[in-house]
Amino acid sequence: MSVGKVYLIPTVLSADALYSIPAYVTPLVQQLKVFYVENERTARRYLKALDKQINIDALQLLPMHENQLPDTELAKKYLKEGTDIGVISEAGCPAVADPGHLIVQAAHSIDAPVVPMVGPNSMLLALMASGMNGQNFQFVGYLPIKPHERVKAIKDLELQSQKKKQTQLFIETPYRNNQLLKDILDNCKDYTRVCVAADITGPEEFIKTKTVKEWRKALPELHKKPAIFLLDADN
Repeated sequence: MSVGKVYLIPTVLSADALYSIPAYVTPLVQQLKVFYVENERTARRYLKALDKQINIDALQLLPMHENQLPDTELAKKYLKEGTDIGVISEAGCPAVADPGHLIVQAAHSIDAPVVPMVGPNSMLLALMASGMNGQNFQFVGYLPIKPHERVKAIKDLELQSQKKKQTQLFIETPYRNNQLLKDILDNCKDYTRVCVAADITGPEEFIKTKTVKEWRKALPELHKKPAIFLLDADN
C-alpha cells in the first residue's frame, strides 16, 4: 500500500476574495476526507464556499492551533494507511506562521509526499507591494507584548535592517495594530521606511509605504484589520 500525501491547501485572506484561490484547489478538496485545520468554523465556511455540495459532517476536521497542537501520530497513521490529508490555515497558505509545519514534519519522517498548493500569502503579497528589498528579508512573526520589550525589538529590527540591508516583516493581533504603529513611529528614525499592508485582497485593501516622518502626519485606522508591517532602514 502506498502512503498518503499531505496537501497544503491555501485559503482566502479575506472572506470576499474567493477569486484569489486557483481553480485546481476545488477538485482536490472534493476528494479529501481528513483535514487538519487551524480554525474549524473558518474551514467549514471555506469548504462550503468552494463547493456547496460538500458534506461537511462526513469530514474529519482535526484541530491544530497554539492551544492544541496537531496529533502528528494520528497523521502518520492515516498516511501509512494510504489516506491523503489536507492542511488548512485560518488564512492564506498553511505551514507558514501556523502549526501546519508539524504535519509536514510528520509526513517527511515517514517519506510521505508533501504537496504545496499555490494561493495567497499575506507576507509575500505585502513584500511585493511594498517597494522594499525582496532579495533579503526576514519575517519575525509577533513582537513582544510588554511595552519595553516591544520597543527594544523594534529598535533591534531597525538596526538589523540598516546593517544587513534587510527588509523586516512582522505582524500583530488586529486589535493592537494601532498601538504597534504608534510604537514604530515613536521609536524609529525619521527616514526609516514603513509599509502598512492591511486587509490584503479584501474590499478595504490598504497598502502604503512612507517614511516614519511622513506617517506621523496622518495615521491610518487599523483597528481589527488583518495587517502586515514592513520596515526598511536601508537609506
